[in-house]
Amino acid sequence: MPLLQPPRPEYNFPAKQTLTYTVDWRVFPAGTAVLHLEADGNRQKVTATADTIGAITMIYRVSDKYQSSFDRKTGCSSGFSKQLIQGRRQISTDLRFDYAQGKSFLDEKNIVTGGTKHEEANIPPCVTDLLSAIFYAASQPMQVGQSFQMPVGDSVHTIPVTMKVEGREEIDSPTGAKYQTLRVQPTADAGVVKNRGNIWIWYTDDEHHTPVQMRARLFWGTITFRLTTIEQK
Repeated sequence: MPLLQPPRPEYNFPAKQTLTYTVDWRVFPAGTAVLHLEADGNRQKVTATADTIGAITMIYRVSDKYQSSFDRKTGCSSGFSKQLIQGRRQISTDLRFDYAQGKSFLDEKNIVTGGTKHEEANIPPCVTDLLSAIFYAASQPMQVGQSFQMPVGDSVHTIPVTMKVEGREEIDSPTGAKYQTLRVQPTADAGVVKNRGNIWIWYTDDEHHTPVQMRARLFWGTITFRLTTIEQK
């Protein structure tokens, strides 16, 4: 299992930042997603919401919320939680990392049926989670043709995820802005990263490494997140 490398000493996580994205499914506008980062002492809090819009809501409503936090100096995640409303499915999940015990604790509840699940597993001394990983990766050196790995706590399993910097690319935003980016592909042999098909994240090619575009190519179509606004709030 790879070790989680600490963020670059010169890298500064945003003290407060809100990133808003349009979400397209195939060629159709499907929803909006908002990622919010906020410093809280030594920790970086991350929240994310995703909601369907328009006709897609009539077909399959999605209203999801995710939260995570990690240590700004080490990158170690303290946990990850999510509340999912997807069609008739409503699930609440809390994943907590206890490094003193070397364990992760997963508690899940099906809001519709009332069913619950509790699982525990061993973890390495430091892991990231699926939401924090997007921003932890931004703190790492990125050079075209090179890769770095990170252990990601996925449910009760820890999965080594490889982040390969494939190349440089100019990205057009829905607002007409142009971004010079580094295209990064996360890959894994198991877990949610593998199950999501092919994934790419485009980070700005500067000291911030802001994620301006994300794409998942699945068997039922391609979902693309495209940045529309960056607000320091």
